[in-house]
Amino acid sequence: MATTAVNNTGYSIRSGIREAFRGAVDLILPYRCAICGRVSDTEDRFADYGSLYNELFGKAPELHVCGKCLSSLNILEWDRRWSLCLSNPSGNDTCPGLALYMPFAYRGIVEHAVPKIKFGKKIELARLFGCLLGSCLCYEGISADMVVPVPLSPGRLEERGFNQASEIAYPVARINGLPFAGDLLIRTRETKRQSEIRDNNERSANVKGAFEVSDQWDVTGMTVLAVDDVATTGATLHEAAEALYRAGASKVLCAAFAGNRAVKNAEPF
Repeated sequence: MATTAVNNTGYSIRSGIREAFRGAVDLILPYRCAICGRVSDTEDRFADYGSLYNELFGKAPELHVCGKCLSSLNILEWDRRWSLCLSNPSGNDTCPGLALYMPFAYRGIVEHAVPKIKFGKKIELARLFGCLLGSCLCYEGISADMVVPVPLSPGRLEERGFNQASEIAYPVARINGLPFAGDLLIRTRETKRQSEIRDNNERSANVKGAFEVSDQWDVTGMTVLAVDDVATTGATLHEAAEALYRAGASKVLCAAFAGNRAVKNAEPF
């Protein structure tokens, strides 16, 4: 018994020393904002997010964002969150009226953060954006039978190590109580990065026929919510929707965390 008491006391002392050391290090090397790199001053404001994150992913978040960046994440006015999926719809559109929900503008802090997700491997930022998008969709009362992320090609996935659309779509599904179908859509060929193509027609041609539904899934008669990180011309989500309709989906809804549409051009779905 005496030995156990000594061992427990020793463990308690070592644990206390470790916690004190961590506290000292935090004072010397404080947490840095994942977006701008400034000192993060919002740790106490992440308590609720930490609880949600733990429920979704089974662990505490490792994300630190400063107050300035958090306050810059301003949701768009209600009527500016909705648009037609294609920024320049054509007369021969195979999915006329396909609607897109985007609650944040792709500018300022969001424009600065997205490359950090894609090329800086800031997965935690993608998950934060997914929680924000999921909460917005929940507030809007959007319903579907499943949530599907826009897939990367195998080569791009291996290069990046994760699919940012999938990291965003998963919290969207969980928050809204919907099944997450992460492997439903397949990218059938390598495409150029849409961000590197300026011409709208070339962007559409780049992703034309690039998706199909896995033969492991049956979407016949279902309403599917397709999710991507950013929508510019909407061509990628439009092609994903076409593949879902070809496979028998009765309705496809599109959502992206952010976009760069300046005006409302469609009624909400």
